[in-house]
Amino acid sequence: MSRVLIFRFEETGGPGYFGRYLDRHRIPSEILKIDQGEPLPDSIDGVSGLCFLGGAMSVNDDLPWVPRVLELIRDAHERDIPILGHCLGGQLIARALGGTVTRSPAEEIGWLPVDVINNGETPAWCRMLPERLNVFEWHNETFSVPPGAQKLFHRDTCPNQGFHCGNTLALQFHLEVLPETVGHWASLYLDKSHGPCETVQSREIMMENLDEKARLSHEVADHIYANWCNGLQLK
Repeated sequence: MSRVLIFRFEETGGPGYFGRYLDRHRIPSEILKIDQGEPLPDSIDGVSGLCFLGGAMSVNDDLPWVPRVLELIRDAHERDIPILGHCLGGQLIARALGGTVTRSPAEEIGWLPVDVINNGETPAWCRMLPERLNVFEWHNETFSVPPGAQKLFHRDTCPNQGFHCGNTLALQFHLEVLPETVGHWASLYLDKSHGPCETVQSREIMMENLDEKARLSHEVADHIYANWCNGLQLK
Protein backbone atom coordinates (compact mmCIF):
# COMPACT_ATOMS: atom_id res chain seq x y z
CA MET A 1 0.00 0.00 0.00
CA SER A 2 1.21 3.54 -0.74
CA ARG A 3 2.26 5.61 2.26
CA VAL A 4 3.35 9.06 3.38
CA LEU A 5 7.13 9.11 3.81
CA ILE A 6 8.15 11.25 6.81
CA PHE A 7 11.75 12.50 6.96
CA ARG A 8 13.07 12.95 10.52
CA PHE A 9 16.32 14.89 10.94
CA GLU A 10 16.82 14.69 14.69
CA GLU A 11 15.50 12.41 17.42
CA THR A 12 13.67 15.21 19.25
CA GLY A 13 11.95 16.32 16.03
CA GLY A 14 9.47 13.50 15.46
CA PRO A 15 6.18 13.70 13.54
CA GLY A 16 4.20 14.60 16.67
CA TYR A 17 0.69 15.75 15.93
CA PHE A 18 1.10 15.15 12.19
CA GLY A 19 1.78 11.48 12.91
CA ARG A 20 -1.26 11.33 15.19
CA TYR A 21 -3.40 12.93 12.47
CA LEU A 22 -2.34 10.31 9.94
CA ASP A 23 -2.94 7.46 12.40
CA ARG A 24 -6.37 8.83 13.32
CA HIS A 25 -7.38 8.87 9.67
CA ARG A 26 -5.77 5.49 8.92
CA ILE A 27 -3.33 6.98 6.43
CA PRO A 28 -0.26 4.71 6.18
CA SER A 29 3.08 6.34 6.90
CA GLU A 30 6.73 5.49 7.36
CA ILE A 31 9.36 7.47 9.27
CA LEU A 32 12.77 7.73 7.64
CA LYS A 33 15.29 8.48 10.40
CA ILE A 34 17.98 10.55 8.71
CA ASP A 35 19.47 11.25 12.16
CA GLN A 36 20.20 7.54 12.54
CA GLY A 37 21.80 7.20 9.13
CA GLU A 38 18.91 5.43 7.42
CA PRO A 39 19.43 5.54 3.64
CA LEU A 40 17.39 7.82 1.43
CA PRO A 41 15.12 6.07 -1.07
CA ASP A 42 16.29 5.44 -4.61
CA SER A 43 12.77 6.15 -5.84
CA ILE A 44 9.50 7.61 -4.58
CA ASP A 45 7.39 5.14 -6.56
CA GLY A 46 4.60 3.93 -4.29
CA VAL A 47 4.84 7.01 -2.07
CA SER A 48 1.63 9.02 -1.71
CA GLY A 49 3.21 12.07 -0.05
CA LEU A 50 6.39 13.44 1.48
CA CYS A 51 6.67 15.23 4.83
CA PHE A 52 9.87 16.92 6.04
CA LEU A 53 10.23 17.74 9.74
CA GLY A 54 12.42 20.21 11.63
CA GLY A 55 16.04 20.11 12.74
CA ALA A 56 18.75 22.28 14.22
CA MET A 57 20.96 22.06 11.14
CA SER A 58 20.86 24.40 8.13
CA VAL A 59 19.87 23.60 4.58
CA ASN A 60 23.11 25.38 3.65
CA ASP A 61 25.29 23.02 5.71
CA ASP A 62 27.56 20.61 3.84
CA LEU A 63 25.58 17.50 4.80
CA PRO A 64 25.68 14.38 2.62
CA TRP A 65 21.91 13.92 2.51
CA VAL A 66 20.92 17.47 1.50
CA PRO A 67 21.46 17.17 -2.30
CA ARG A 68 19.48 13.92 -2.50
CA VAL A 69 16.62 15.33 -0.40
CA LEU A 70 16.41 18.33 -2.75
CA GLU A 71 16.26 15.92 -5.72
CA LEU A 72 13.43 13.97 -4.09
CA ILE A 73 11.46 17.16 -3.47
CA ARG A 74 11.86 18.28 -7.08
CA ASP A 75 10.89 14.83 -8.36
CA ALA A 76 7.76 14.71 -6.16
CA HIS A 77 6.79 18.26 -7.10
CA GLU A 78 7.08 17.52 -10.81
CA ARG A 79 4.90 14.42 -10.32
CA ASP A 80 2.30 16.37 -8.30
CA ILE A 81 2.92 14.22 -5.22
CA PRO A 82 1.93 16.27 -2.13
CA ILE A 83 4.87 17.65 -0.13
CA LEU A 84 4.70 19.17 3.35
CA GLY A 85 7.51 20.90 5.24
CA HIS A 86 7.71 22.14 8.83
CA CYS A 87 10.49 24.67 9.63
CA LEU A 88 13.69 23.02 8.30
CA GLY A 89 11.39 21.01 6.04
CA GLY A 90 9.90 24.20 4.64
CA GLN A 91 13.38 25.57 4.05
CA LEU A 92 14.36 22.40 2.16
CA ILE A 93 11.29 22.80 -0.05
CA ALA A 94 12.08 26.46 -0.72
CA ARG A 95 15.67 25.66 -1.66
CA ALA A 96 14.62 22.76 -3.92
CA LEU A 97 12.14 24.94 -5.82
CA GLY A 98 14.54 27.81 -6.48
CA GLY A 99 14.28 29.89 -3.32
CA THR A 100 17.04 30.80 -0.88
CA VAL A 101 17.58 30.13 2.82
CA THR A 102 19.30 32.88 4.81
CA ARG A 103 19.65 34.17 8.36
CA SER A 104 16.27 35.31 9.67
CA PRO A 105 15.84 39.03 10.44
CA ALA A 106 14.92 37.87 13.96
CA GLU A 107 15.35 34.66 15.88
CA GLU A 108 11.84 33.42 16.69
CA ILE A 109 11.19 31.00 19.55
CA GLY A 110 7.88 30.43 21.28
CA TRP A 111 4.17 30.92 20.66
CA LEU A 112 3.94 33.86 18.27
CA PRO A 113 1.17 35.36 16.10
CA VAL A 114 1.22 34.79 12.35
CA ASP A 115 -1.14 36.52 9.91
CA VAL A 116 -3.02 34.65 7.20
CA ILE A 117 -2.77 36.39 3.82
CA ASN A 118 -6.34 36.54 2.60
CA ASN A 119 -7.03 37.81 -0.92
CA GLY A 120 -8.70 36.68 -4.10
CA GLU A 121 -5.85 34.31 -4.92
CA THR A 122 -5.66 32.69 -1.49
CA PRO A 123 -6.63 29.00 -1.59
CA ALA A 124 -10.13 28.33 -0.26
CA TRP A 125 -8.83 26.20 2.61
CA CYS A 126 -6.59 29.03 3.78
CA ARG A 127 -9.35 31.64 3.56
CA MET A 128 -11.33 29.59 6.09
CA LEU A 129 -8.64 30.01 8.76
CA PRO A 130 -8.75 32.81 11.37
CA GLU A 131 -7.05 36.04 10.29
CA ARG A 132 -4.32 35.49 12.89
CA LEU A 133 -2.88 32.22 14.18
CA ASN A 134 -0.89 31.60 17.35
CA VAL A 135 1.73 29.06 16.32
CA PHE A 136 4.95 27.64 17.70
CA GLU A 137 8.19 28.92 16.20
CA TRP A 138 11.79 27.81 16.67
CA HIS A 139 14.17 29.05 14.00
CA ASN A 140 16.98 31.48 13.22
CA GLU A 141 16.92 31.07 9.43
CA THR A 142 14.21 31.82 6.91
CA PHE A 143 13.30 31.06 3.30
CA SER A 144 12.36 33.19 0.33
CA VAL A 145 9.20 32.33 -1.60
CA PRO A 146 10.28 30.42 -4.74
CA PRO A 147 9.25 31.52 -8.24
CA GLY A 148 5.69 30.47 -9.02
CA ALA A 149 4.75 29.87 -5.38
CA GLN A 150 2.16 31.86 -3.42
CA LYS A 151 2.85 33.25 0.03
CA LEU A 152 0.21 32.28 2.61
CA PHE A 153 1.44 33.41 6.03
CA HIS A 154 3.23 36.54 7.24
CA ARG A 155 4.87 37.89 10.37
CA ASP A 156 6.54 41.32 10.50
CA THR A 157 9.74 40.15 12.23
CA CYS A 158 10.18 37.31 9.71
CA PRO A 159 7.89 37.96 6.74
CA ASN A 160 7.87 34.62 4.93
CA GLN A 161 6.05 32.15 7.16
CA GLY A 162 4.58 29.82 4.57
CA PHE A 163 3.80 29.28 0.90
CA HIS A 164 2.21 26.77 -1.39
CA CYS A 165 2.74 25.73 -4.98
CA GLY A 166 0.09 23.27 -6.09
CA ASN A 167 0.18 20.31 -3.68
CA THR A 168 3.41 21.53 -2.09
CA LEU A 169 3.08 23.36 1.25
CA ALA A 170 6.04 24.85 3.15
CA LEU A 171 5.65 26.24 6.68
CA GLN A 172 8.24 28.12 8.73
CA PHE A 173 6.42 27.27 11.97
CA HIS A 174 5.72 24.00 13.79
CA LEU A 175 2.12 22.81 13.59
CA GLU A 176 3.29 19.32 14.53
CA VAL A 177 4.52 20.08 18.06
CA LEU A 178 2.93 18.39 21.06
CA PRO A 179 2.93 19.96 24.54
CA GLU A 180 5.67 17.59 25.63
CA THR A 181 7.75 18.61 22.60
CA VAL A 182 7.68 22.25 23.68
CA GLY A 183 8.89 21.44 27.18
CA HIS A 184 11.60 19.11 25.89
CA TRP A 185 12.97 21.59 23.35
CA ALA A 186 12.97 24.38 25.92
CA SER A 187 14.97 22.21 28.33
CA LEU A 188 17.50 21.18 25.67
CA TYR A 189 17.97 24.25 23.50
CA LEU A 190 16.64 27.45 25.02
CA ASP A 191 19.95 28.36 26.68
CA LYS A 192 21.48 28.58 23.18
CA SER A 193 19.10 31.35 22.11
CA HIS A 194 19.57 35.12 22.31
CA GLY A 195 16.46 35.69 24.41
CA PRO A 196 14.28 36.34 26.09
CA CYS A 197 13.23 39.29 23.96
CA GLU A 198 10.27 40.34 21.82
CA THR A 199 10.59 37.31 19.55
CA VAL A 200 12.17 34.79 21.95
CA GLN A 201 10.06 33.68 24.88
CA SER A 202 11.24 32.40 28.23
CA ARG A 203 10.43 28.83 29.18
CA GLU A 204 7.82 30.10 31.64
CA ILE A 205 5.96 32.06 28.95
CA MET A 206 6.19 29.16 26.51
CA MET A 207 4.73 26.72 29.04
CA GLU A 208 1.96 29.05 30.26
CA ASN A 209 -1.49 27.66 29.30
CA LEU A 210 0.39 25.18 27.15
CA ASP A 211 -2.43 22.68 26.68
CA GLU A 212 -4.80 25.39 25.45
CA LYS A 213 -2.19 26.86 23.09
CA ALA A 214 -1.53 23.39 21.67
CA ARG A 215 -5.25 22.67 21.34
CA LEU A 216 -5.85 25.80 19.28
CA SER A 217 -2.76 25.13 17.15
CA HIS A 218 -3.95 21.58 16.52
CA GLU A 219 -7.32 22.88 15.34
CA VAL A 220 -5.44 24.84 12.69
CA ALA A 221 -3.32 21.77 11.94
CA ASP A 222 -6.44 19.62 11.48
CA HIS A 223 -7.70 22.05 8.84
CA ILE A 224 -4.38 22.36 7.01
CA TYR A 225 -3.48 18.67 7.22
CA ALA A 226 -6.95 17.66 5.98
CA ASN A 227 -6.63 19.77 2.86
CA TRP A 228 -3.07 18.58 2.26
CA CYS A 229 -4.16 14.96 2.65
CA ASN A 230 -6.92 15.47 0.08
CA GLY A 231 -4.17 15.42 -2.55
CA LEU A 232 -2.79 12.03 -1.48
CA GLN A 233 -3.24 9.22 -3.96
CA LEU A 234 -3.81 6.31 -1.59
CA LYS A 235 -4.19 2.85 -3.03
